[in-house]
Amino acid sequence: MARKVQVRLLDDIDGNEAEETVRFGLDGTEYEIDLCAKHAEKLRAALAKFILASRRQARRRVTVARGRGGTATVDRTQNQAVRDWARSKGIAVSDRGRIPAHISEQYQREAGR
Repeated sequence: MARKVQVRLLDDIDGNEAEETVRFGLDGTEYEIDLCAKHAEKLRAALAKFILASRRQARRRVTVARGRGGTATVDRTQNQAVRDWARSKGIAVSDRGRIPAHISEQYQREAGR
């Protein structure tokens, strides 16, 4: 059995046939909208004076952290200070690895940070 699937691009403003998808950004958010030629031109005309007066920014590369490794969120000096403080208060803490959040929070409160 044969099957034919057709996808129609519809104008997001009025629901009629659209010719293109227009992409734009504002306040750090990217948008896209499917428009007919008339609506696409209206959008471009509405933004034209703002675009002409603005500075174009290079796209920022977004990196995604994968797996383990990378830089520590807290430096070693800070971790050692928390461990030393915890031991001075009689709180058991390991020599290595992650410091439990409740210990770090208690240190922050008492250290006034």
